[in-house]
Amino acid sequence: MADNSFSDGVPSDSLEAAKNASNTEKLADQVMQNPQVLAALQERLDSVSHTPSSYIETLPKAVKRRINALKQLQVKCAHIEAKFYEEVHDLERKYAALYQPLFDKRREFITGDAEPTDAESEWHSENEEEDKLAGDIKNKAVIAEKEEAAAEEPNPKGIPEFWFTIFRNVDMLSELVQEYDEPILKHLQDIKVKFSDPGQPMSFVLEFHFEPNDYFTNSVLTKTYKMKSEPDKADPFSFEGPEIVDCDGCTIDWKKGKNVTVKTIKKKQKHKGRGTVRTITKQVPNDSFFNFFNPLKASGDGESLDEDSELTLASDFEIGHFFRERIVPRAVLYFTGEAIEDDDNFEEGEEGEEEELEGDEEGEDEDDAEMNPKGIL
Repeated sequence: MADNSFSDGVPSDSLEAAKNASNTEKLADQVMQNPQVLAALQERLDSVSHTPSSYIETLPKAVKRRINALKQLQVKCAHIEAKFYEEVHDLERKYAALYQPLFDKRREFITGDAEPTDAESEWHSENEEEDKLAGDIKNKAVIAEKEEAAAEEPNPKGIPEFWFTIFRNVDMLSELVQEYDEPILKHLQDIKVKFSDPGQPMSFVLEFHFEPNDYFTNSVLTKTYKMKSEPDKADPFSFEGPEIVDCDGCTIDWKKGKNVTVKTIKKKQKHKGRGTVRTITKQVPNDSFFNFFNPLKASGDGESLDEDSELTLASDFEIGHFFRERIVPRAVLYFTGEAIEDDDNFEEGEEGEEEELEGDEEGEDEDDAEMNPKGIL
């Protein structure tokens, strides 16, 4: 049989390679003649060649030396900024003392320990004019009926389930609350924020005050959030203001059989030798809002947390900050839902609603948005 692997002394695979190379060259020529392809390629090359880091590398050593000096100045700016936020924390402590008498009165009205005066309970609604007109029209016809209804209308003590209603209204909190948590949260009478004392490391404490109940003996459950207001030595340019770095809970003294953070399960075990089966009971963790007081600890031994733990910790910090900044100061508005409606009004619009800004206006908006994205202060 003839050997077909050669043709005129040239191997057949070499001929095939030459043919493929010729086809590739023709295809490349066709592509390069396409203006759109050339423009896209040029744009790609431009973006690669003009990145900030590549530009810095091209600068003379003397210029790089001056840039390093600017970075030194930037680090000093970050440390001054950290001191600024420490003084802000001192101001928060000062004004917290001014707010507290108002919050104490709020608690008295909620629990029914005090009754507001007529002046304190007067409130002018947005629809006051319409309400007044409607009331005048019906007034004469229903005076007797109103008096009778008022006599029969229930008059519960204080504002029942005030804080529990807030938990139900706020999505961030309602997601944590299980059905078996609800009867306990109905005993919640107040939530307070306490700031660290002068000269102490920056922190704040959330205090959850409960009336006597059938679930635990504690009258107050606490959660302490530790904060840091100093640039990271390894990455000082990442400093954006104080941030929560860790938190501590408290021990809940549950009454017998009332601990909702654990559940009892039955498990069968088979003896390896005898083959007999026995049933044992064991307690395992249970989903509950009250796990909030037994938080995951931030790693302090240099080891990094896994991704799930990082997300859990970040969520915990966000909730603590939300209690401090929004819920405690504006509790009545979260009870009525008005604060939630305000929050919803600031959600991002749908696509197509964005308006492009020109010149300095766009830069100003970006600066405002990036000033403190962590939102701690």
